[in-house]
Amino acid sequence: MINKLHLAMIELYSGDAERIQHFCKVHSYAKLIAETENVDKKCLFILEAAALTHDIGIHLCEEKYGNCNGKLQEKEGPAIAGRLLGELGFEDDASKRVQYLIAHHHTYDNIDGTDYQILVEADFLVNIMENSLTKEAALNAYHHIFKTECGKMICKRMFSL
Repeated sequence: MINKLHLAMIELYSGDAERIQHFCKVHSYAKLIAETENVDKKCLFILEAAALTHDIGIHLCEEKYGNCNGKLQEKEGPAIAGRLLGELGFEDDASKRVQYLIAHHHTYDNIDGTDYQILVEADFLVNIMENSLTKEAALNAYHHIFKTECGKMICKRMFSL
């Protein structure tokens, strides 16, 4: 089912290689961190789905607002994801959690689950690089965002912290 979602997201983002690359990288880091941290199968499934769809509202936000900032993505993304997950046959409870994670993936206080924590860490790993953030910004994220041992190790090694 994750592979079907992955391919559906590539289809949805057709022609937008940069964004396809982004969610593929976030998915890869999320899966690596989750498996290294020994999360259960349900958590991994939800996390993988959320990692693939976390920015699903970005095109609508660009069209509707001329802007795709994180808060707008959190607002518009869940409904789009809910429809897609429904079409693919995702169970309602998994879909609702994925939608919740999409609705909060740019909100860094009150992180309420391992899936949420890992999604934020994976997105940060990719965004630090893609946005050419400074070493100081990476260090700040390391100290304030990263909580998992694997996520911290990757961040520390990737950005020579």
